[in-house]
Amino acid sequence: MSAPAERFFTSRWVPRPAHVRERAGGLADGFRAAGIAAGIKADGAKDLGLLVADAPATVSAARFTRSGMAAAPVVACRERADLAGLRAVVANSGNANAATGAAGYDAAVAMQAAAARCAGVDARRTAVASTGVIGVPLPLDRVVAGLERIGDALRPDGDGDFADAIRTTDQFAKRASLTVELPSGEVRLSAQAKGAGMIQPQFATMLCFVQTDAALDPATADLLLGVTVRRSFDRISVDGQLSTNDTAILMASGASGVRVAPESDDELALGEALDALLRQLALMIVRDGEGARRVGRVVVRGEDGEQVERVARAVANSPLVKTALHGGDPNWGRIAQAVGAALLEATPPTLEIAIEGVPVCAGGAGLPVDEGALAAAVARDEVEYVISLGGAGAETEVFFSDLSHEYVTINAEYTT
Repeated sequence: MSAPAERFFTSRWVPRPAHVRERAGGLADGFRAAGIAAGIKADGAKDLGLLVADAPATVSAARFTRSGMAAAPVVACRERADLAGLRAVVANSGNANAATGAAGYDAAVAMQAAAARCAGVDARRTAVASTGVIGVPLPLDRVVAGLERIGDALRPDGDGDFADAIRTTDQFAKRASLTVELPSGEVRLSAQAKGAGMIQPQFATMLCFVQTDAALDPATADLLLGVTVRRSFDRISVDGQLSTNDTAILMASGASGVRVAPESDDELALGEALDALLRQLALMIVRDGEGARRVGRVVVRGEDGEQVERVARAVANSPLVKTALHGGDPNWGRIAQAVGAALLEATPPTLEIAIEGVPVCAGGAGLPVDEGALAAAVARDEVEYVISLGGAGAETEVFFSDLSHEYVTINAEYTT
């Protein structure tokens, strides 16, 4: 799949809010970033990034993987960082520093300290993140040497280099720069993310760093990030695999002078903008999908919330559904099979399935359809599946990629 268009909001499922304007690039005011090649990757590509907030009063919020095998950088952040007051983030690609034992933890701590020296901030106000191959010791000497020279490259428009430095198998960088009109004034949002494979809600092999020049208190920052992550990165799947390194961080410099009070119209408007930003970034991760051709959205409705969630994830993670999506095959029987497997009981007689708005199953039985029109509909870049289990009161969605030949090739040869 080719790189995305210059326009950021490209999905029909994530309309641009009316009070949001897209910018060509650049960080929110009060931030600088850089990305360099430190020699972690064998191909000489950028692999080390540093993000710095200049304002001492910067506040932040963070979310991490729920994996029982959390990587050393995640553990170090949880144990040694002031997650409500971060002023710097150091991130590397090419090495996950996961499943590396005590030595890996010590390396993450040393990386945190070196980045803090470079940024001129306290180590407790510095977060560390890594992504790449699991089980390989981090080349700490290269990381530290890179940090000793990255300071000169920090720029307010360094978000492109930073976004490139955190990529692994990503086919394209994922970043955005937005202007947001709040009732109390204009603020900016910027973000950089990575992710393409080992993607599963809760969340994915992804890093995401968001900056705003709005002034937030820590509780507001934490609330906004938590709500929007649940509606974005917790709603995606490429291959149903939970990562060891997931990290999402929101930082607010306050440089705009616009203070966003809790439970205010400003908070609502900023939340809407952040929600759209993260949902589009999440869809870009799914669209990348290590060779993906199409993006699917499955919406499931019913009366049992747990059952609805289980069915949605079963459909999104089904290899049969994903290969049908890849081939543009409107084979709704594969969806019905995934529903039945998730329920572990007889398929409900009220089961209804629609593909791109075309009903294909009702009352648990197939319906006559215009096969040519349906085949054309599922050949689009985005394909929507809506499933009703009967009853009302619960609804969920999951965005997922297809399963391609290229995905198998990439992951069969990842370390060789």
